[in-house]
Amino acid sequence: MSNKLEKKYGLLTAICMVVGIVVGSGVFFKAQTILDKTEGDMPLGIIAWIIGGVIMIFCILAFSVLAQKYERVNGVVDYAEATVGSKYAYMVGWFMSTTYYPGMTSVLAWLSARYLLVFICSVNPNFAMHIAESEGGCVYGPECLALACLFLVGSFALNALSPKIAGKFQVSATFIKLVPLVLMAVVGTIYGFTHNMAGSADPILIENFKTASGNTSVLFVAVCATAFAYEGWIIATSINAELKNAKRNLPIALVTGGIVIIAVYVFYYIGVAGGTNVQTLIEKGASIAFTNVFGNVIGNILNLFVAVSCMGTLNGLMLGLSRGLYSVAVRGYGPSPKVFGEVSEHTNMPTNSSVFAVLVSAIWLVYFFGANLAPKAWFGFFSFDSSELPIITIYAFYIPIFIRFMIKAKDVSPFKRFVLPVLAIIGSAFMVFAAVYSHGIVPYQAAKAEGTFSCPVLAYLIVFVVIMAFGLCFSKKRDIGSSKIKK
Repeated sequence: MSNKLEKKYGLLTAICMVVGIVVGSGVFFKAQTILDKTEGDMPLGIIAWIIGGVIMIFCILAFSVLAQKYERVNGVVDYAEATVGSKYAYMVGWFMSTTYYPGMTSVLAWLSARYLLVFICSVNPNFAMHIAESEGGCVYGPECLALACLFLVGSFALNALSPKIAGKFQVSATFIKLVPLVLMAVVGTIYGFTHNMAGSADPILIENFKTASGNTSVLFVAVCATAFAYEGWIIATSINAELKNAKRNLPIALVTGGIVIIAVYVFYYIGVAGGTNVQTLIEKGASIAFTNVFGNVIGNILNLFVAVSCMGTLNGLMLGLSRGLYSVAVRGYGPSPKVFGEVSEHTNMPTNSSVFAVLVSAIWLVYFFGANLAPKAWFGFFSFDSSELPIITIYAFYIPIFIRFMIKAKDVSPFKRFVLPVLAIIGSAFMVFAAVYSHGIVPYQAAKAEGTFSCPVLAYLIVFVVIMAFGLCFSKKRDIGSSKIKK
């Protein structure tokens, strides 16, 4: 009966958490989006993936230096506290607990449900007939929302009741999710060079790479779209206090995982382009490339692997989210710190923090569905993409951490003290600018041309300010003593 988490995870779990959370959802979800945003420009899409990956690596390298110096209960919150101060750390933790983690988790619950239903409908046409296309089909329909809620609760139960099993599932799901990605990267590329499009003398890949439009202005939009696909690695720092030899293993896990992620994404994107023409990929997504390259049977099996892949990512996000409010409560901040700072003696998990996590995720799931998937947006002006904007916000939170680290870290080499943080600041600032451009300037100009007004960035900022202002009500530090939890 204490408020201390035990060391229970090893290096492999940490690497699999980095790779497992990042890989397996966004690469399937956003590959189609990036093709659409670049107007089918394959070379520009690859550049966008590389830029997004390089920015991630810059931030990973900077945070790996921080991980070697600071260790407590939740990496990024620890780093904010050690560099900027406890109040700033609380606000970072509050944002991650109420917006960042649950926003991403809700999207992953939907993605897990979506890809599982796509698989079921592909192997059972009779089932597909019961899901009306007019109501959104297996992608947007009420069945998908209900299944997403089930996945959300199931992931919470797994992490709250048996964290060790959740860790083992994370390792297994990581290796499972690499199967369709690696197969498509290799076989799809070979297929693309050995098969021609109808009416073309050139192989599919060569033909697709001729789609360059030269419109580099869409690059900002495309890079912003990669944010969701690349995000999640920072969540691995949430098990900082539970990772064996964290100061050594966490930096290794972050860097190794980041390199694996970039390589997998770029080669998968190329492999998918070998499966069919760009326009078909934009309209139908990567699933059509799987069935074209591997045939209906194997292609559908690989689609099932995609569903499992998303479940693994959901599990990793819930693993981090369940510790979110706990990370600020043990510092004496937030609502009822004694309650949310308690750890179960049976599971060694912050159970109360976990309950809060699943509830706030459910709220964001309803919001994501109503704002982005419903035929008509439920929230009107306040509808924005909760799969991207909260992620971009965390990059803005990183900047003061890097600046203060450069000022305070006098005991590290100049390269680690200045070069890496400066590169991370440039990358983070670029992501913020890309978000303002793609979610603010572009939709505003489009709406203005139609005689209306729309600015998702402004809508998001209003919601963000309200959430953070509410968090300020609990920003006074309190003494939690030795918290207990009732049996």
